[in-house]
Amino acid sequence: MQLRQLTDILSVSAQIDEADVDVLAGQGFRSVINNRPDGEVPGQPDSTVLAAAAARHGMAYMHLPVVTGQWHQDVVDAFGHSLHTLPTPILAFCRSGTRSCTLWALSAFAAGEDREAVIACAATAGYDLSALAIGSATGH
Repeated sequence: MQLRQLTDILSVSAQIDEADVDVLAGQGFRSVINNRPDGEVPGQPDSTVLAAAAARHGMAYMHLPVVTGQWHQDVVDAFGHSLHTLPTPILAFCRSGTRSCTLWALSAFAAGEDREAVIACAATAGYDLSALAIGSATGH
């Protein structure tokens, strides 16, 4: 599991499993956001299994699935809201981490953060969001 820190409170990663939840708890993470739809690929851990693993450690768990390229404003808003309401630090994950990073960026844009600074931060973490430089699929 490779964690990529975006902010003081948020890191993103590729798919995690139950053992990774144990590691995250040991590293002090207090919340997990799953941005992957259940059943996206065979063998992927079900969100209920990961939620139970998080609960065993007293961690908050949020399943906020996103299909790649479908950036619905309600999901972007829910992600942004979670950054202010879930216990921190937070790990958000999807298949590669890109969807989670993109949700963070879109929620930051919606909150009025500087687009170029957000894209640069994502690049520092290893994510190329340059396609969002001009605009986003949600119209922000």
